[in-house]
Amino acid sequence: MPRSAGPATPTARLSDTALPPLDTTSPPWPGEAVPARGGEVFVRYTPWRGPVDGPDDGAPRERAVYVHGLGGASTNWTDLAGLLAVRLEGWAVDLPGFGRSSPPRGSYSIRAHVQVVVDVLERVSAEPGEAAGRPVHLLGNSLGGLVSLIVAARRPDLVATLTLVSPAMPVYRVPRAFSPALLLLLLPGMPAVAERRLAGVTPEQQVRGMVSMVFGDPSRIPRQRLDQALTEMRERAEQAWAHRALARSMRGLMTSYLRVGAANAWRMARALRVPTLIVWGDRDRLVDPALAPRLAGAVPGARLLVLPGVGHVAMLEAPEETARAVLGLIEDAAAG
Repeated sequence: MPRSAGPATPTARLSDTALPPLDTTSPPWPGEAVPARGGEVFVRYTPWRGPVDGPDDGAPRERAVYVHGLGGASTNWTDLAGLLAVRLEGWAVDLPGFGRSSPPRGSYSIRAHVQVVVDVLERVSAEPGEAAGRPVHLLGNSLGGLVSLIVAARRPDLVATLTLVSPAMPVYRVPRAFSPALLLLLLPGMPAVAERRLAGVTPEQQVRGMVSMVFGDPSRIPRQRLDQALTEMRERAEQAWAHRALARSMRGLMTSYLRVGAANAWRMARALRVPTLIVWGDRDRLVDPALAPRLAGAVPGARLLVLPGVGHVAMLEAPEETARAVLGLIEDAAAG
């Protein structure tokens, strides 16, 4: 069962809406390249399927945008987007330089990623259909969670609800799962050194490292999803910009932690006014789970779901529990 958030922070309500069976054999959702600031980004589309146990007529049909973390891709949301399709049609973006998106013409800064997500949100909101012109539900993981928080703080008109899965909030010590040598990325010229180091790691080694680092219990990963991850890593190894995107985005993330005043993410969190859900695994090795109640306490009215035994990517490791918490947030926001 989810762990209580404590007396000061509302615990996430898990919706009892009927969900479709979780199909971990399904391929990633199809997608296409769409215009965004600095070029194009690849966006995967998950169609609305409607209620599992009732008529489609009059059923809520809303929109969501999903933003992956550092080193991730739009395919990280395949299972969660499929479950949430009972209420949401979804667009999962590959940030510039990741997945199937080309590198940006500009930088890999957090500010640049924020602008890309704003562009995608504006495009999704303007799509013809029942939900045209309405704010969109925004979900982000890790680096994508930090980006989504900043988007919601700066453009609340575009965001209906905000779900943050282990967001990479500013911290001032290197997580134990990382080498302290990462701090060298802040020095001029060091990202190029990191790119050369990354180029020497095989796709198989990358997948093994990813599994041990981001999952609380690697035995939960379906074989098909591991095979898909390896295929993605092999495709990524063919991209000339792949290692640059990872090293430069890591540097952009670390640089963002040095921002003070109104540009500081913790200050933005305290200013959020959209309904917010924070999801964290208590075995997260990349972003300290101790930050979960701190962030939930900073965001006005936020609700918190801490998942025992789960690591950094709850939407992959515990998609059903995460889906029920997201639906609970959306249902309560609509009722309110």
